[in-house]
Amino acid sequence: MKTLKPSTHFVFFLGLTLLFAACSPQAPTVIYVTPTHEAEIASAATEVPTLVPPTETLVEPTVTPTVTLTETPLPAGTVLPTNTPLGAIIGGDYTLPPTSTPRPTETLPPPTEGPTSEAATAAPPTSEPSVPTTAPTSAGPKPTIPNLDAARMGIQLDPNLDQNDWNKALDSISNLGVKWLKVQISWKQLQPNNADEVSEDFRRLEIYLESAYNKGLDILISVAKAPAWARSNQTEDGPPDDPNALAKFINLMTLEFGTSLDAIEVWNEPNLSREWQGKPLNGASYMQLFMPSYTAINAYSEQMKNDPKTPRANPIIIISAGLAPTSDNTEAGSRDDRAYLQEMYNAGLAGLNNVYVGIHPYGWGNPPDSTCCQPSQDRGWDDNGHFFFSDNVNAFRDIMVRNNHTNGKMFATEFGYATWDNFPGDPPQVWMSYNNRTQQGTYLVRAFEMAQSMDFMGPVILWNLNVANKVTISNRDEMAAYSITFPGDGCAVNLDSPNRTERPAYWMIYDAVRPGVQLDSYC
Repeated sequence: MKTLKPSTHFVFFLGLTLLFAACSPQAPTVIYVTPTHEAEIASAATEVPTLVPPTETLVEPTVTPTVTLTETPLPAGTVLPTNTPLGAIIGGDYTLPPTSTPRPTETLPPPTEGPTSEAATAAPPTSEPSVPTTAPTSAGPKPTIPNLDAARMGIQLDPNLDQNDWNKALDSISNLGVKWLKVQISWKQLQPNNADEVSEDFRRLEIYLESAYNKGLDILISVAKAPAWARSNQTEDGPPDDPNALAKFINLMTLEFGTSLDAIEVWNEPNLSREWQGKPLNGASYMQLFMPSYTAINAYSEQMKNDPKTPRANPIIIISAGLAPTSDNTEAGSRDDRAYLQEMYNAGLAGLNNVYVGIHPYGWGNPPDSTCCQPSQDRGWDDNGHFFFSDNVNAFRDIMVRNNHTNGKMFATEFGYATWDNFPGDPPQVWMSYNNRTQQGTYLVRAFEMAQSMDFMGPVILWNLNVANKVTISNRDEMAAYSITFPGDGCAVNLDSPNRTERPAYWMIYDAVRPGVQLDSYC
C-alpha cells in the first residue's frame, strides 16, 4: 500500500490556473505516425458526475532525504455503472495551431485495397460537424472478456489540467481499475528559464503526483523535451547539450517528490528526429544521455533504502526510452527501432541493473495476435512488421536474447488502438476506419492478455484516457482516435455536451480487472 503524503502546497495552489501552449507536429501526407501525446495543450474544467474511488488503506507519510548526484556515467453486478470520466483537456474555444497534426514515423506504400486514402488527406471540417444524438447500436455480439491483472496495467493522463479536473481524472482512473498512471513531463515547461528553477508548474505537478500517490496508484513519469537554455539547437525538440543537465533535473525531482514515484522513463521516442534534434540519431547517442540519469536515479534509490527514517523497499524502476515502431527514413526523420535498440546494446545496455527496456508496440489496424504479412493482408498498413503488436514485441525480445539480456524485461510505456467509429467526418488516417469501437476494445484487452502471458513483459500503459474532445475531434486530430472516453452521453458523441461518455474499451477494461463483474453491455 502507498503511504499517505499530505501536500504542503495544496492550499496555495488549489486555484492555480494552468497556462501552456499546444505542441504537436506537422501534418503528414501519405506517411505514418506513432500516436504519442505531446503534453503541452490547453486546459479547461468541465463538470462531470462525482465518482467514489475504490477503498484503499493508507498510512502516514515519511520525508524524502537529500541525494547528491555523484556519478555521470467492485462488487459483482450486471448493470453498467454511471458515466464517470473527466471533462475535456482543452476548452471548446481553443484553436489548434497549424502544426497540430502528429508527424510521421514511417513512409510506406499507400493501401491498394480497402477505404480510399482520401480520408487521410481531407481538410479539417470548416463548420460544426453533425453528431449522433442517440446511443449507437452494438457493433456485434458481446465479446468474452478475460480476467486481467490490474497491477500490470496502466493509462496515460496529461497533467495539463486544473486541480478540479485533475482530481476528476484520478477518480476516472480509480473507477477504471488499472494500477499504473503514466504522466509525461515536459522539462522545458517545468524549467523554462534555468537549471535551478522550481516553477509554479513544477509545484503544481508535485501536488498532482502526490494526490495520485495517495489514491494508491503506481506512478510512472516520462521525462523529455529539454528547455531552450539547455540546448544550442533550437529546432523542434531534443536532448540537452550536456547529459548531466538532465540528470540534475531528475535529481531535483527525486529530491522534491521522489517518494511519489515508482518508475522513471528517460526520454521519449529518441529514434525520431523531432524528439532528438541536435544529436546523432542513433542508440549510442541516446545511451550517452541515459547513463548520468540512470546513475542519479539509482543513487536516490540507494540512499532511500539505507535511510533509517524513510527506508524504501523497492528502488525506482528505470526505463529506457520507449522507441517509436518505425523504419529508417531520412525524409521523415526516423531511425529503425530494431536497429536503434541494437545500437543501445552495443553501447552497454545489457550490463545495467534495474533497467526495463521501453517499448511502444502499437498495432495500427491489425489484431494483436496477427503477424506480418499474410497474403490476405493487402489493404495497406499491414505490409510491414512495424504495424503489428505481436511483431513489435517479438522483435524486441529477439534482440534482448541475442544480447544476453534474457533476464531483462520490457515495459510498454505507450500503446493503443485507434478508431474513428461514431465520430463525425473522415478519419485522420485511412487505417483508423479498419477498427470499429468494439474492435478497439477487444484488441486492447487481448493485447493486455497477451502481454500478461509473457514472463519478460512488465506493465503495459494504454494511450489514452481523454484526449478526444470538441477541438481534437473537429480538427480530426488522430490523438482523439485513441481516447477511450469522449464528449457526449449514453455512448453517443455530442461535441457540445459538458459530460463525458465511454467507448466500449473503457468498460471492457473495467470488466476485465474485476473477476466478479460481468457487464450486460459495453455500449
